[in-house]
Amino acid sequence: MKDYRLTNDGKMSHYKPPAGAQGMGSGLKYSNKKEDMNGLEEGVEFLPTMNAKKLEKRDPKWYMMMAGIVVVCLAVSLLVGFLVWHFKYKNAPVQKLYNGHLRLTGSRFIDALENSSSSEFATLAGKVKKMIIDIYKNNPDVGQFHKETVITSFSEGSIIAYYWSEFSVPKLQADALDKAMANIQASNQAQMHKLRNPDLRVDTIVAFSTNPDTIKASRDSSCKYALHAKEGLVTSFTSPGFPNSPYPSNARCQWELRADADLVISLTFTTVDLEPCKTGSDTVVVYDSLSALEPREMVRLCGSYSLSYNLTFVSSQNVMLVMLITNSEGRNPGFRAEFFQMPKMQTCGGTLRGISGNFTTPYFPGHYPPNMNCTWNIEVPSNQNVKVRFHSFFLTEPGIPMVSCTKDYVEVNNVKHCSSKKMFVVSSNSNKIVVRFHSDFSFVDNGFLAEFLAYNSHDPCPGQFTCKTGRCIELKRHCDGWNDCTDGSDESNCNCTTKQFRCNNGWCKPKYWVCDGVNDCGDMSDELQCQCPANNMKCNNGNCILESKKCDGRDDCGDGSDEGECSSVVTVPCQDYTYKCRNKLCVSKKNPECDGVQDCGDNSDEDNCSCGTRSFSKKSRIVGGTNSEEGEWPWQISMQTKSSGHVCGASLISQRWLVSAAHCFNDPKVPSLSETKTWTIYMGLLDQQNKDSPNVQKRGLKRIIVHPYFNDFIYDNDISVAELDSPVTFTKYVQPICLPDTTHEFPVGKVIHVTGWGATAEEGPGANILQKAEIRVINRTICGPLLSSPLTPRMICVGVLEGGIDACQGDSGGPLTSIEINNKMFLAGVVSWGEGCARRNKPGAYTRVALFRDWIRETTGV
Repeated sequence: MKDYRLTNDGKMSHYKPPAGAQGMGSGLKYSNKKEDMNGLEEGVEFLPTMNAKKLEKRDPKWYMMMAGIVVVCLAVSLLVGFLVWHFKYKNAPVQKLYNGHLRLTGSRFIDALENSSSSEFATLAGKVKKMIIDIYKNNPDVGQFHKETVITSFSEGSIIAYYWSEFSVPKLQADALDKAMANIQASNQAQMHKLRNPDLRVDTIVAFSTNPDTIKASRDSSCKYALHAKEGLVTSFTSPGFPNSPYPSNARCQWELRADADLVISLTFTTVDLEPCKTGSDTVVVYDSLSALEPREMVRLCGSYSLSYNLTFVSSQNVMLVMLITNSEGRNPGFRAEFFQMPKMQTCGGTLRGISGNFTTPYFPGHYPPNMNCTWNIEVPSNQNVKVRFHSFFLTEPGIPMVSCTKDYVEVNNVKHCSSKKMFVVSSNSNKIVVRFHSDFSFVDNGFLAEFLAYNSHDPCPGQFTCKTGRCIELKRHCDGWNDCTDGSDESNCNCTTKQFRCNNGWCKPKYWVCDGVNDCGDMSDELQCQCPANNMKCNNGNCILESKKCDGRDDCGDGSDEGECSSVVTVPCQDYTYKCRNKLCVSKKNPECDGVQDCGDNSDEDNCSCGTRSFSKKSRIVGGTNSEEGEWPWQISMQTKSSGHVCGASLISQRWLVSAAHCFNDPKVPSLSETKTWTIYMGLLDQQNKDSPNVQKRGLKRIIVHPYFNDFIYDNDISVAELDSPVTFTKYVQPICLPDTTHEFPVGKVIHVTGWGATAEEGPGANILQKAEIRVINRTICGPLLSSPLTPRMICVGVLEGGIDACQGDSGGPLTSIEINNKMFLAGVVSWGEGCARRNKPGAYTRVALFRDWIRETTGV
């Protein structure tokens, strides 16, 4: 902001002219003659030259005149300023850019039009450009602001011309221009027949507002490619420099992909390794067009993907545009893609008959094409009813609410379904049902896999409970407190047992869940009776304290929870719950380490934070499984022996050290497990059958250190560290995980990930592909009574009480990973013990790593 000040130059001063002076700005003439003095205005007195200090007197009329002049000057200045602001700033010209295409009839597409350097291209482009300018001139809100139009390409249909236009329009008229361009087809419909050459006529025209990036890409011929599919062959292309060097920064590259007339393009990205996803990150965008039209955007890719993630896309016509947009920051290898041409799907949907059958969206599990409409008419025998079970369902679109279904959707029984859903069932009260699928021109997804089934309406689930959704569940799951039907129909109108608490909504929940701090009922009725009085806060340990005592620098709760979530970070007396900086001062902030903010005066909370990062972008969506992707968990270690192969997991915490469970090295039945020569350590491993992958690093052990207080009866202090015989090299597939401070909290309900190659079912075989699962921290008051062995303070209870997700044999020693602020990954726990695998009401017990932070530091120096 500028600082405006008055200066002495602007002050008025009195002035006595010398004798005989004339020509004053006021128009008065001065003379030293007496008769001339009588002709002066009344009240004007001249000071004698000798009396320089005598004050000049003024008549009130003089002041009024001067004030009037000042007011007029100010008014004129304000008027001029307003006009300058209005025309130069408020209504200053702004640049507007539009992408579009128009369909021409009266001529046939020829191969020469694929080459923008050909004379045929130049001739037709000149004609089309003139037609577009004529269309603009017909609209007063458009034509006067037009600056430039460029024809970028042509395709079949009869001929489709792609173009962009630039306008310079006063800011106040920009909205009118947007509306006119959005309705350019309708507003010029009457003039369309006039806009014709002997061989051409405009049939349709559309335009969409765009950004300078797309225009810059079309202008940059240095990174622009045109590829035409060849019959029976697969054509490959890559980002510039791939794979030997990173793609260039600040690049705008585009690939025009074409197929023969009446065919479509199948495009697959075999490798994608871009900058991690964030606002403004490097991006690959695919369009169902030869112009970068936002409404024709099929997908936007960033980050890294593995081969198991399906990145196949099919066009709705014989053209497709791929665009790479990069920024000035770090660069990655880029992408490799391949495409081929194939016949366009002529029919979608159909009539399905029988007692059962399957059907999918086109090209499932690949992405369905844009602009598709499919209808399945399903019919089962007349004495039965029909239901449709969707096993996997992925119809999402960025920025579209899950409940609106205004874009892509499936419609059954006049109800639209979209977004991503778990398995759900839709039934009919007759032997017929109709399923309709619709996709628009923009973003596409994997679609769905569904089956239809005939059933007896009097007994739709023989020997089981029938949900209102049509789903069948085991009878023992009826009224057990869990929402197994997804619509709650298995838990409504239940008679609670003596061990259950009746919620206000009628659900029955175990009594020991009451007042545990978790909304188990869904309506808070199990927690409402546990609330603190007015003006009080409830501590994590259940105590109530006055709100005024929150964030006062003292542990009034007794567990530090009143000081752990304060907005301001202050230096406080050191307690068990406060984070201690290297300078021995403590701060009130909870979990301050490696969150990207300097909380300690010596910055010690942000030191040693080159950990817990991964280049992998979590995009995995494996149907019916929990496979990990390569590079998703770069600290995961597989510890193996020659006789048994994979035995335990571990976590890499530095180039030389790993953390695992003590019981992995301490088994009285197998003494050799405590010897370093027994073990081979694998880092960067995904598939147990591909240990020779170039991404895998193999090491031996130099020494093993088991916690001195490990109790092999109850698995207390179940933690160990081991040193590798040589340091590893950090890559995108091998990275250390962050260790939490002793005060680091992982609150109840927090989502945590467990990974390993353990058994995929109780007493089942181990997995070949690294498995992953999302589980949650469970309140100790709930967890303790559910386990047969004691849950000590050095253990953390994590799992899913419904069952079905858990660690298992062979996962021991592996990481329990928590994603914290700034996307840093912390080692919350070590897989320790549990009762069976994935049993209902049997969560797992994990070693609480935070409580062993000092021991790890003293033992390893990490």
